[in-house]
Amino acid sequence: MGKGDAKTKRGKIRRGSHGNSRPKLKKTKTEQKNQA
Repeated sequence: MGKGDAKTKRGKIRRGSHGNSRPKLKKTKTEQKNQA
């Protein structure tokens, strides 16, 4: 359980991946308005 473990938050940060332990940041309301 550490940096090499993809199931932990630290491991996901190191790999640059996302999942349940490290969800992607949701866009704010202003960003969603600019998209449309």
